Amino acid sequence: MKMLLTVEIPHEPFNSLVKSGKAGETIGHILETLKPELAYFTEQDGKRGGIFVINVQSSSDVPSFAEPFFLNFQADCKFRILMSPEDLKKSGLEELGKKWA
Repeated sequence: MKMLLTVEIPHEPFNSLVKSGKAGETIGHILETLKPELAYFTEQDGKRGGIFVINVQSSSDVPSFAEPFFLNFQADCKFRILMSPEDLKKSGLEELGKKWA
């Protein structure tokens, strides 16, 4: 299933990695390993951040996506399930509405 992984990276240790020239190499290695469908870097609440669309086969895959960010950057990670318009059509909203109305 597709998930949205948002990553919030604190200033340290990232600032030190930037100064030592290792930040780009580390991010590159993480992206090569995780192979996100989409990857964007942005600001989140005044900190560095990343937004990634990933394909998760099983809940046991979650650590393999989070640990690189935890261990290298002491980052916070959040996962959200994503639905395409087609997924939403298959969800049975009308039947759910009738059942729970």
